[in-house]
Amino acid sequence: MDDKTVSVSAFKPSVLLVDDEELILSSLRRLLRTQGYTLHCATSGEEALEIMAQHPVDLVMSDARMPHMDGATLLARIQVQYPETVRLLLTGYADLDVIVKAINEGGIYRYISKPWNDDDMLLTLRQSLAHQHADRERQRLEQLTHDQNEALQALNASLEKRVQARTAELQQTADMLDLAYDELKHSYATMTEVFSLLVNQRLPTDKQTNRQVIDLVRTYCRVHGVDEVTQRDLGMAAALHNIGKLGWSDGLIGTPADQLSHVERERYRGYPKQSESLLMTLDPMHDAARLILHHQEHWDGTGFPDRLRGAAIPFGSRLLKLAVDFIELQHGLIIARRMNSDEALVFIRQYTGRWYDPGLLEGFIKACAAYRADITLGDPLVKAVKSRELSAGMVLARNLNADNGMLLLNAGKVLSEPLVDKLISFEAMEGAAYTIFIRLPEPDLSLA
Repeated sequence: MDDKTVSVSAFKPSVLLVDDEELILSSLRRLLRTQGYTLHCATSGEEALEIMAQHPVDLVMSDARMPHMDGATLLARIQVQYPETVRLLLTGYADLDVIVKAINEGGIYRYISKPWNDDDMLLTLRQSLAHQHADRERQRLEQLTHDQNEALQALNASLEKRVQARTAELQQTADMLDLAYDELKHSYATMTEVFSLLVNQRLPTDKQTNRQVIDLVRTYCRVHGVDEVTQRDLGMAAALHNIGKLGWSDGLIGTPADQLSHVERERYRGYPKQSESLLMTLDPMHDAARLILHHQEHWDGTGFPDRLRGAAIPFGSRLLKLAVDFIELQHGLIIARRMNSDEALVFIRQYTGRWYDPGLLEGFIKACAAYRADITLGDPLVKAVKSRELSAGMVLARNLNADNGMLLLNAGKVLSEPLVDKLISFEAMEGAAYTIFIRLPEPDLSLA
C-alpha cells in the first residue's frame, strides 16, 4: 500500500503544537485545521505540560529552539509522563545537537526540518498517528488474548475438576452415568447461553434480542410442561439461532427484513443454514441445530431454506419462529416500525395459517402473557380493531402511538365521534394503518 494512503480517519486524534513563535503556530493551524484533528497550541514547554495535564493528547510536535525549556527537554519530560504520546521535533538544519538530544532523551518518533513541505508534514503526521493507532490496537488485542486465555485456562481447570469428580462417581456405580451425562448436557446448555450473550454484542444495543428469545421460549416450556429434553434443545436453539449472522456487515445486521435489497435478501435467507453448519460438528447440538435450520420455514411452505410445509416442520422450529418474530417485531428487525407486544401478537395472528402454526397460536399467546405483564390481548375484555371500526364511547385499553413513536392517545381515553374522525384523517395523512386496542364493557352479572 502506498504510504500516502495511510489514514487515521477511524478515530479523531488530539494534536498539540508547541512553538514560541505565533506565526509558526498560525501556519500550522491553517495547515492542519481541515485534517480532522483536535488541535491544541502552546507557546512554551510549561504551557504544553499544563495542557497535557488537562487534556488527552495523542501527538505533540514541538519546536526545537524555545526559551526556558527547549523542545528536546520538553519531549523528554513528555516521554516520562506520557510515554504513549507520539513525539515529533520541528527543527532547523543547524539544530543537530538538539536533534540528538531529542532522539536520545525524548525518544522522538521523527523530526521535521524547517522550512517544511506541507505535503510531507501532513504525511508524517498521518503515518505517526497511524503507527500509534496500530500499536494501541496491537496492545488491546494482546491484552484481550491474554484475558481470554486466562479465562479459558480457568474454565478448563474448572471443567477438569468436574470431570475428575464425575469419573470417580462413575467408578462407584453405573447409575451415576446417567446423572453425569445429564449434568454435562446442562452445562453445555448453560455455555450456549453464555456464548449467545457474546453473539448478542455483535448487534446494536437496541436490537439485541437473544436474551428475550431465550426467556420467552423457556416461559413457554414452563407454562405448557414441555419435557426436559425438548426444553434443553429449544433453549440451545433459542440461544444460537442467529449465530449465522456473525459475518454480516453492521449495516445488514441492523436492517429490517422488509427493507433488504435483492442481494441482501438472498444472504438473509442463508443464515439458518449457516447457523446449522457452524453447530453440526458439536454432537450435543445436533437436535438444536436442526431446529435452527428450519426456524424460518412457513406453515404454508413458502419459507426457507427447504420450503417445508405444516407438520413437516419440526415442532421446536415452529415455536422458535413464533418467539423470534414476536421479539424481533418489537425491535424493528422484521419491519421498520417497532411494535408493542400486543401489536406484535396481532401481526402474528394475521399471518397464522400462512407463516405460523395455527395449533400453537393460543398456547403461545398464553405464554406471552406469562412472560410480559403488559400484554392485554389475552384479556377477553380487550379487542384489537382498525380505526374505521371505532365508534364513540369506546375506551382505549393501551396507549396509541404513531409510527414515529409520538403518543397519540392515552390508555383509558374515551373516544368521541370527532376524535375518531381525526384519528382516521391522521392515519390517512400518514399512510399508516394502526391497530387500536379497546376495552369492552364488563358484563352485567345481574342479568345472568
